Amino acid sequence: MKRIVLLRLGHRPERDKRITTHVGLTARLLGAEGMLLASDDLGIVQTLEDVVRRWGGDFYIKNNVNFKQEIREWKAEGGKVCHLSMYGVNLPAVTDELKKCDRLMIVVGAEKVPPEIYQLADWNVAVGSQPHSEVAAVAITMDRIADGEPLEKEFRGAELTIIPTKRGKQVIENIGD
Repeated sequence: MKRIVLLRLGHRPERDKRITTHVGLTARLLGAEGMLLASDDLGIVQTLEDVVRRWGGDFYIKNNVNFKQEIREWKAEGGKVCHLSMYGVNLPAVTDELKKCDRLMIVVGAEKVPPEIYQLADWNVAVGSQPHSEVAAVAITMDRIADGEPLEKEFRGAELTIIPTKRGKQVIENIGD
């Protein structure tokens, strides 16, 4: 089974709470096992842990990580690193290579990323070579490299489950799961 983890760089607690939360939510939805936050923001951790508790799954978040150490350890264990950016090789050119990775760390920045990221990454991948949202970059990339249909994944241990309906909302509480 493919293992994907997201490394979030450059998060500014006073400015990026919503976007970083959405990057984590998107990664979780599309199959990442966890998010490494290279910043100290316990509010993001609590928000994402609450989502996992209520909506299920095994997604984890590690706060205030050293990004260089995390990348070194990931690579030492045989993983590959894909840095999403406006710069680099266009995503369609490397999609097949990324799909073949059993262990993939996806790196996404907020503000300007440290220059060494471009050297540490196995791929620097442009998602469209135009300004875009980090959330969109993660969503497009993870959808393109997914095994199967990521939107049909079931999240075990959920307190709440949405029942798909043509109109309206249907949410059930899972008692005792």
